[in-house]
Amino acid sequence: MNQPFTHLDAAGQARMVDVTEKIPTVRSATATGFVRCGEAVIAAMRDGVTPKGDVLAVARIAGIQGAKRCAELLPLAHVIGVHGASVDLAIDDDGVRVSATVRTADRTGVEMEALTAVAVAALAVVDMVKGLDKSVSIEDVKLVAKTGGKSGDWHRAQD
Repeated sequence: MNQPFTHLDAAGQARMVDVTEKIPTVRSATATGFVRCGEAVIAAMRDGVTPKGDVLAVARIAGIQGAKRCAELLPLAHVIGVHGASVDLAIDDDGVRVSATVRTADRTGVEMEALTAVAVAALAVVDMVKGLDKSVSIEDVKLVAKTGGKSGDWHRAQD
């Protein structure tokens, strides 16, 4: 696997890849993550008594906003049209499962947008519950699937 580095110029300097000539295609990406929480936090979320309000609603909106702002955070990411973004959160016995799917019809993929959506949603969960338990942690943020583009479809093998 000896391929040239696409994000380096001839002098070895970082650059944004020029995608001007690429034809826009429909693409999607899904990422997941987990926020590990203690029993008291889980109980407060299930009972709807967290001090800052509805944890899952705030995290969902934060994740969607994160997907749309990805290029502002990652220096070599392209500004692309995020044409659809969904963030789903579910309370488990030991934490909150986060999943995000981002869609576009553009010249480059939305993998980083999906990962950013999950990371920002997870950070919002932490922010919403940190007053109850400072030991909450974000774990296992990963890309699980992508569709479209030059490299085609990809799905992570089951762990």
